[in-house]
Amino acid sequence: MKTFLVIGGNTGIGYETVKKLTDAGHKVIAALRDAESLKALGVETQEFEATSPSELTLPEKLDGVVYFPGSINLKPFHGLKEADFDLDYQVNAKAVVNVLQQALPALKKSESASVVLFSTVAVQTGMPYHASIAMAKGAIEGLTRSLAAEWAPKIRVNAIAPSLTDTPLASSLLNAEAKKEASAKRHPLNRIGSAEELAAITCLLLGDDSRFMTGQVLSADGGISSVKTF
Repeated sequence: MKTFLVIGGNTGIGYETVKKLTDAGHKVIAALRDAESLKALGVETQEFEATSPSELTLPEKLDGVVYFPGSINLKPFHGLKEADFDLDYQVNAKAVVNVLQQALPALKKSESASVVLFSTVAVQTGMPYHASIAMAKGAIEGLTRSLAAEWAPKIRVNAIAPSLTDTPLASSLLNAEAKKEASAKRHPLNRIGSAEELAAITCLLLGDDSRFMTGQVLSADGGISSVKTF
């Protein structure tokens, strides 16, 4: 049994990851805004707000950390305010730094620890209206590679860069069948991702089957960043 710290986890990819980890017999400590949805899973919970991170209560040893909070703030560049950039950077990047600095002593106690962060396909594939979120998630990709180098060989650090995934966070983009169909057609696989699929990749990176992987940004994006089918 391993012990994992999950930041977020009340819905979407986070919830599915917590479920997979607990089903596999691991201990999960979930720090999140609303723990109600996790009560049935029997995990240990504590409050966490990405806009103003507080001190976490952590065990002596952690075998992994995964950070889920994020934002989808799509606006034309001329319409973005400084507050938009500040909020996206705080939720998607600065709060990650806060969590990892708190968790580092416990991660060092593990014989083989793993950190999983989330980027977005929009960092490496230019997309309109993504300026603010792409900037924030670009910082995550830089942080991933920097910490992978600094924390080797005991702590692995990887990131996942998904395309649009069917989760509550993306509900405004997928709240009609026409929107879902249009989004699916933009992907070479002609579909969008599911929370369960992204959770499976997350658990792979947290687990021992990926012990030879660090400093990687995995594109889980239906081929949109690398494949053209015309």
